Amino acid sequence: MYYKMTLEDKVRVPPNRLGEKLDKVILEVLQEQLEGSIDKELGVFIAVTKVEHVGEGEIVPGDGGVYYDVKFEGLVLRLALQEVIEGIVVETTSFGAFISLGPIDAMLHVSQISDEYINFDEKNARLICQDSKRYIGVGDTVRVRVVTLSLNEREPRDSKIGLTMRQAGLGTTLWLEEEIEKEKERAAGGAAAAPKERAEKAKGKRKEHAADE
Repeated sequence: MYYKMTLEDKVRVPPNRLGEKLDKVILEVLQEQLEGSIDKELGVFIAVTKVEHVGEGEIVPGDGGVYYDVKFEGLVLRLALQEVIEGIVVETTSFGAFISLGPIDAMLHVSQISDEYINFDEKNARLICQDSKRYIGVGDTVRVRVVTLSLNEREPRDSKIGLTMRQAGLGTTLWLEEEIEKEKERAAGGAAAAPKERAEKAKGKRKEHAADE
């Protein structure tokens, strides 16, 4: 899930930027240091959006920079096992698809796409279900569930996030729209059949009544 958080940190402004607008420099330093990084308690930093407060500067002997206590606003992605989340397909391979969750990618293995056998269409960069012909391709938005989660703070790119789409309510946007239409058709069919069933039952009762007489 995505969270907007107010955080505090000590930020070093390098000596070559001391003459610039302070809030702008601090925002850029925070963005460079934090965006794309991982904190196991806070989550994955997506963006530093605003500097809310800057305290008094502190000079450290032997260091040309100035340190400031800063309060700022940030957007983080905090993942949990079994959480349902949306992402975008950024790459397809013979063994699955890589799904972007913002600053970090996750793996959707072919075995977790569907109960059907999956064929890889390398030319069109698609993974295609053999029977239904449903497919996922680069650029598709997908709704997935997190089934494995191992975050690496030192090397965020080495984090391992496993996903599944093999459950109800999961899949590409197109798949989900198709399911909604099918549900509407089933509901409409049931509503249309109900008066006919009532008429048949009433007819049966009339026959029984006539036989009794």
